[in-house]
Amino acid sequence: MAKSSAKKAVSQISSGKIKSAVTKKDESPFTTDANLSLQDLFIGELRDTYWAEKHLVNAIPKMVDAAGADNLKEALADHLEVTKTHVSRLEKIFQLLGEKTIAKKCDAMEGLTMSGEHVIENTITDTEIRDIGIIMSALKVENFEITTYKGMIQVAHSLGKEDVADLLQQNHDEEIEASNILTEMSQSITENQPAQ
Repeated sequence: MAKSSAKKAVSQISSGKIKSAVTKKDESPFTTDANLSLQDLFIGELRDTYWAEKHLVNAIPKMVDAAGADNLKEALADHLEVTKTHVSRLEKIFQLLGEKTIAKKCDAMEGLTMSGEHVIENTITDTEIRDIGIIMSALKVENFEITTYKGMIQVAHSLGKEDVADLLQQNHDEEIEASNILTEMSQSITENQPAQ
């Protein structure tokens, strides 16, 4: 009975007996980003990035607690302070643009931090394996942020917002620095691991 009702509805729509509920562009019941300007797109990315950085301010301390090696704990703690600076710079960008400081959930960052939590849950405390897992998780985050900032810098230049681009560049450069530090640590630890 359900199949025949569905077939009937499809038939009526196809034959034009049931007209679309959407008659004008402005009356669309769907949320769409199809008509975003470059400025709108940029503000959306800025809000997404702001959420991501604020989320990391809460996530990094968990990584610090889970890390075994003192130098890894120190590097992560240092980057936590840098991340807080990133949040402040993004807030300054909102002010420069005359926009409300609003965070928009970044699903990608949430997924990356969940992946890091999974590594911590599935490795043994105070082992080099856990530290390598934490570093790998942190590198995923750093590379995501580097790519995000790179794209935002290009758009800021396109919009003629050089002051905004300069602030984003500072965040970008600090993410690269963090990535380099983590990569060196990873190489140092993995060189000591026995071949299997």
